[in-house]
Amino acid sequence: MTQDPYQTLGVSRSASADEIRKAFRKLAKANHPDVNPGNAAAEERFKRVSAAFDILGDAEKKAKFDRGEIDADGRESMRGFGGGGGPFGGGGGPFGGRSGGRRTGPGGGFGGGGGGGGADFEDILAEMFGNRAGAGPQGGPGGFGARGPVKGDDLRLRLEIDLEEAIKGGPKRISLPSGATLDLTIPPAAREGQVLRLRGKGEAGRLGGPAGDALIELALRPHPLYRRDGADLTMDLPISVPDAILGARVDAPTPDGPVSLTVPPRANSGQTLRLKGRGAIDAQGKRGDLLARLVVMLPDMPDEALEAFAKEWRDKRPYQPRRRG
Repeated sequence: MTQDPYQTLGVSRSASADEIRKAFRKLAKANHPDVNPGNAAAEERFKRVSAAFDILGDAEKKAKFDRGEIDADGRESMRGFGGGGGPFGGGGGPFGGRSGGRRTGPGGGFGGGGGGGGADFEDILAEMFGNRAGAGPQGGPGGFGARGPVKGDDLRLRLEIDLEEAIKGGPKRISLPSGATLDLTIPPAAREGQVLRLRGKGEAGRLGGPAGDALIELALRPHPLYRRDGADLTMDLPISVPDAILGARVDAPTPDGPVSLTVPPRANSGQTLRLKGRGAIDAQGKRGDLLARLVVMLPDMPDEALEAFAKEWRDKRPYQPRRRG
């Protein structure tokens, strides 16, 4: 006895068209002969879910089935000998054709390529398995008798890199889900979200087909020193009290290595110095700036001389700091 198409796809009678498509996609992908070569049981299940989708994936056929006008095979229900439904009629009896002419969907041997659910069926399989996924025994759409080489699936991975690696580029090794590793080269001026394509490094092809590609999406790790604002970087640069008062040349770290930076006399915490072209990379590959925010720091250890100087200064030369900002 032919199984109810709703039961075959595992959906309720109130299921939406999108729910029916999703259920078919899941079952077709799991049971497609290309995925299960030589598995007769999977091939039979694929036939059943395809036939069910031929009914439920076509709005007109679905409505007829729900009204009891056609059965799960798409045949018109037996209604005496009048019209097309009699045993010898042309519409859908045991000796007649399918309802409305030949069966267009995958349930009738997968040889049809006409309208209705068949086109939707072919679109879904082509999306899942490639344009040749529905090639039939004679090269027509809807079948699976003659399967040629199939390109392997693309492998999509996410790779975290440091800011310095994104700016300078360089070799990198990534671990694959299989446990294997893949060597690649980060290009200079790499950007957040940039995708690197490694051709032929994806999943293996089937039936002699080429391997898919590996698509590596780059993501920048948060940096312990720099804060990003678009392509600009901001960092805190500690300076001593004497350097803040008198000015000095101090070493400042940058993604490209340390540089010498001039701190002007009478510098205060919060004052910002700009290093042109020492920042990150924007979406157009342009280098931003590095902003060094000065932070005046006291000595780590107590200093009696400094404390005595500060006391004398406070007593003889008091001042009220102005709020900046």
